Amino acid sequence: MALGKPLVWFVGAAPGVYVPIYPVWLVGEEPAGHQFVLALDEEMRAQWESATVFHPADLALRRQYAEATVRRRLHQPVFRERVLLAYSLQCALCRLRHPELLDAAHIKEDSEGGEPVVPNGVAMCAIHHRSFDKDVLTVRPDYLIEVRRDVREERDGPTLQHALQGLHGEKLVLPKPRAAWPDPELLEERYERFRMVG
Repeated sequence: MALGKPLVWFVGAAPGVYVPIYPVWLVGEEPAGHQFVLALDEEMRAQWESATVFHPADLALRRQYAEATVRRRLHQPVFRERVLLAYSLQCALCRLRHPELLDAAHIKEDSEGGEPVVPNGVAMCAIHHRSFDKDVLTVRPDYLIEVRRDVREERDGPTLQHALQGLHGEKLVLPKPRAAWPDPELLEERYERFRMVG
């Protein structure tokens, strides 16, 4: 911290699995809480280093900014890693096993108060994640995949037929530990939204 050197922060995603977040800087110390203040980017670093005295209101604003930045920049790679590991590095809909093509889809979005925890996520390939986000398909609370009616009735090429229409009525591939299964209440909320759209 005294030298202002950048660090790498290894955040635990699972036993023996870490997600590196870098560069980060230690910009302050809170001895009473036995903790340090961490800046995740140059802007945060500059904000903390520019003030020599913190007023309570200023400190509250800085903390609010830091929490928003941490939530946005830190949780996503850790959330993704945890979800993909829970689903054995495969799409829960089509079983594609190319991690570079997989995402952790949020059932309840961050912007709606969704938490970055495995039961609020499903491992999906890019096409299924995008389809899920745009309500082209959904996962019902009983873990069955439902494709929107207009998409099921559409005539197109093999991608539509196999990647989307063929999934209708299929069961989601669930993680082995039941604690990692998608939360049925969150799926119910999402399903209600899907039904209103289509």
